[in-house]
Formats: sequence, C-alpha cells, structure tokens
Amino acid sequence: MKVIIQRCSSAKVTVDDDIIGQIDQGLMLLVGVTHEDEEKDADYLAEKIAGLRIFEDESGKMNHSVLDVEGAILSVSQFTLYADTRKGKRPNFMAAAKPDVAEPLYEYFNEQLRKKGLRVETGKFGAMMDVSLTNNGPVTLILESKV
Repeated sequence: MKVIIQRCSSAKVTVDDDIIGQIDQGLMLLVGVTHEDEEKDADYLAEKIAGLRIFEDESGKMNHSVLDVEGAILSVSQFTLYADTRKGKRPNFMAAAKPDVAEPLYEYFNEQLRKKGLRVETGKFGAMMDVSLTNNGPVTLILESKV
C-alpha cells in the first residue's frame, strides 16, 4: 500500500457537486493498493499514520500526532498512485489492485484508523471525485507498507 499524507487545515471531496466527505484540521490521505497488499499492510500504515508526529507543539516543533490535536482524516482511494510512466506517454496501471481486491482493503484500512479513535471521512471508491484541501505547512509525506 502507498499513502500520500497531507497535513491540512481543511479538505473536502465532492461527487457530482455533492460534498460526500469533509474535515477541518487533520490529514488528507490518498490511498493506493497494489496486488500483494494484505491486511497487515493496512494495519502497519494505520498505526503509523495515527501516531505520526507532524503537527506542531507550542514551540513550533513537529511533536503532535493527528490524535493529539484531535484532528480528523479524509481518506480517498487513489489507484493512480501505482501508475507506471516509464514507457510512452500514457500511464500503465497494471500495478494497481483490481477493485474487488482494493476496495475491501481500503475499507479495512479506514476501519483500522477509526478503531484508533479517529474520525474518518471518505470519498466514494471508483467514482470521479473532486478533492480540495488547504495544505498546512505545506507538509506532504509518502508512506509505503513495503519498502
């Protein structure tokens, strides 16, 4: 699994002009699933993300997690994270897991974040979505379950 994490002041996702997920302070996650991914990958990333100290303390140091600041998560499935652009001009998405594999693992990942006490809003799996956010910092990180 691969997750792009953006610390945000606010974020929202819309489908057909309807807001289906929205948060204020917290983390915007773009979540990609590949063929070999399993629940242990989702467990690892959920644990890492919930405890990741990327919010500033009183001294301006990154010492607080999303849990510490009582932030929320906006999680959006993003198969294009596994695009292969090495050949030609059109991306190849063969490394992205098929929806029947990716969707249950994506849902499992979100549930693991909820079990840690986080409020998790989501996009709509497989839908054409518009995502907007105010990236705070800006702070953007890439996490992978297999390195």
